[in-house]
Amino acid sequence: ISGGRGPEARGSAQGSPVMKRLGVIATCAVGGSLFALYAVAAPFVAPALRKVCLPFVPATSTQVRNVLDVLRARSGTLVDIGSGDGRIVIAAAKQGFHSVGFELNPWLVWYSRYRAWREGVHRHTSFHISNLWKVSFAQYSNVVIFGVPQMMEQLEAKLQSELQTSAKVVACRFPFPTWTPDHVAGEGIDTVAHWGITIVNSF
Repeated sequence: ISGGRGPEARGSAQGSPVMKRLGVIATCAVGGSLFALYAVAAPFVAPALRKVCLPFVPATSTQVRNVLDVLRARSGTLVDIGSGDGRIVIAAAKQGFHSVGFELNPWLVWYSRYRAWREGVHRHTSFHISNLWKVSFAQYSNVVIFGVPQMMEQLEAKLQSELQTSAKVVACRFPFPTWTPDHVAGEGIDTVAHWGITIVNSF
């Protein structure tokens, strides 16, 4: 009687390490996919977990046009607080502003930089990954914000304490709670209100 193992037994023994390697590869692939999914989704999900949610809602073409309309006679620096995909920053740069966007979502910031390069205004724009509450806006002469009602009171106080008296503030859709606008353009979701800090400080 032969003491050796048959072909099937030898094949099973030889196949076991192969199966283990395949298992490790499959585990790594699944783990890598889950990590990639988290990396992509986290910046979009995270805003919903903050005290004040500032979701990404792209500005309509009418809204962008209204922003530029109320700033028609203005020039200098412009900052878009919560710049999203960069469309207001890019449109303002095409009108001669040196435009800056602050956005917490890194994917939107990278996309904005790409759009600015593609549309030929990357030398007149810059986009930063930053929390708006940790940024001073004192250096900007024109400020654009598309916020949510829950944040407007706190942002109103921040801007009033930081901006120069020559600055102008434009809010899309949701107004500031105590400021009275000196000009309003559009209606509904495309409403844009405009304030001069000199007028605001005189209240």
